[in-house]
Amino acid sequence: MGPSRIINLYNKYNGIDEIYNSSYSSLLTVNSINTHIAKSILLSKNRIAESYAKLEIEIKKLNAIGARIISFLDDDYPEYLKKIFSPPIILYVKGTIPNDGKNSIAIVGTRRPTDYGKLQAKQFSENLTMQNITIISGLARGVDSIAHKACLNHNGKTIAVTGSGLDVVYPPENKKLYEEIAASGAIISEFELGTKPDAQNFPRRNRIISGLSAGTLIIETGITGGAMQTAAHALDQNREVFAIPGNLGITQTEGTNRLIQRGEAKLVTNVEDILVELNLSVKSVDETGTKQGYEDLNLFEESILLKLTNKPIQIDELADELKMSSTECLVYLLALELKGYARQLPGKNFILSR
Repeated sequence: MGPSRIINLYNKYNGIDEIYNSSYSSLLTVNSINTHIAKSILLSKNRIAESYAKLEIEIKKLNAIGARIISFLDDDYPEYLKKIFSPPIILYVKGTIPNDGKNSIAIVGTRRPTDYGKLQAKQFSENLTMQNITIISGLARGVDSIAHKACLNHNGKTIAVTGSGLDVVYPPENKKLYEEIAASGAIISEFELGTKPDAQNFPRRNRIISGLSAGTLIIETGITGGAMQTAAHALDQNREVFAIPGNLGITQTEGTNRLIQRGEAKLVTNVEDILVELNLSVKSVDETGTKQGYEDLNLFEESILLKLTNKPIQIDELADELKMSSTECLVYLLALELKGYARQLPGKNFILSR
């Protein structure tokens, strides 16, 4: 049985014992339970001991890799995911799920992004991370991996939803990234241990990516790309879809441009577009308790200002801490100087001027 039928059963009966103690005619009153399924449910009572034995073996294997099972009925099951049609009954989890879907954004896209797509995936993930937004993606090559890595590089929380069992890392070159994500966020799968990354698993995986998120950002995708499936799931789940426009005549941007053209995705050019649409406040500098009174800054200027004090800091050191290039950092520092927030000292050292 799929998730919908199982949830229908639990809405009528109080637990597995009550289901098995019900009558054939009673089972038939449950929505989507037909004669064949009702008979199968009653016959499966004879296999309870066998099922529990299998479960115990699976739990031991999960313990061995530092993972666990969360069911739809557990308190730590993600609230946003519960609200979608046909949520997974079982989640296999390695790590800790930040249970705040309102502050989670999915970033997905093609496995073969253009240089422009790579840059946008990195910058949007970084900027959302600096706003304490959890980044959710699918651990795939290309846009997914870039988004995960950019989030981790800024000490953020990220969740990877996989189309295989937790013990089958795909793609294999992401083994290190897999472990880094699990250490600061979570790896999630709907599939039991040992499941291979077969093609039919990924549409199911994609509904979880969008279901965990308040909105989904599509960076680049072809018209038939998996990210288009994720966008469709998000729309079905009444979640927001965002897309970055791309040049005409490029395969990787045909999908995003079509989503925008059809009005299925909001065109975004910066993180503020997403935060405003989702009614999420931009984290102001004074919320950190270290700086106050700054209101006319973009995200890059704000992140730099957080690092400035009355003690001089050299631009290369500052750029390294922020994981920016020195040239990029200098542009924003000069803007801060013009606004009267920073002051440059000899040797390209900078201090706070307020």
